[in-house]
Amino acid sequence: MALPDWPTMNALLVTGGEAPPRWRLESRFADFDLVCAADSGLDTLVSWDIAPDIIVGDMDSVSNPELVERFPLAKLILEPRDKDETDTEMGLTALSARGADRIVLAGGGGGRLDHILAIRCIFERIQGGYRRPNEWHTARETLYLVEEGHSLALDAEAGSIVSVFPLAGGAEGMRSSGLKWPLGGLRWSPGDCGVSNVADGGRFDVSAGRGDLLLILQLNAAKGVRVCPN
Repeated sequence: MALPDWPTMNALLVTGGEAPPRWRLESRFADFDLVCAADSGLDTLVSWDIAPDIIVGDMDSVSNPELVERFPLAKLILEPRDKDETDTEMGLTALSARGADRIVLAGGGGGRLDHILAIRCIFERIQGGYRRPNEWHTARETLYLVEEGHSLALDAEAGSIVSVFPLAGGAEGMRSSGLKWPLGGLRWSPGDCGVSNVADGGRFDVSAGRGDLLLILQLNAAKGVRVCPN
């Protein structure tokens, strides 16, 4: 007997730091089953006029702690400032515990470099007690996780800058189409990467062989980007 095709639960996690402009995600707002604010990500959601279902963090960087009171129906998960998890990790844990299958992360750009690198580490942490984000949108770029053995197809304008980084133990067996410099035949050790590749125009796709990949698009190129069904 065939197993039922369960629907995917999509979630949006908005964290502190530079966030993308509202237009970058607004066409997808209706698709999110859960919305979580991590600390000052609440400021971003207020500016977007979106009510969170979950609010997490130590709230040390939100512009006004009283903002929390505007959302009495939201699940509030507060932690002291001295804690083991970052606010972003708290959000991922909360969403994963509630069944999120696909998580879009917004925010986290600019600001402190250690915070940016900490989010990058999340993509490498396969056993983290939570689902990794599938996408990460900042003020200047959009990042996609392409997991081992999976592929991602995107529509982008010709000349869009596409950079690809292997995660954790390196990568090999990648394939691509629609890029100026194909990924096929490359073997990346930890620390290797493919910076400033170029989309020829229209649809392009990247397939991961052994090892996960992090694909990065510049925001001006990502404005018209659409994730295509594979």
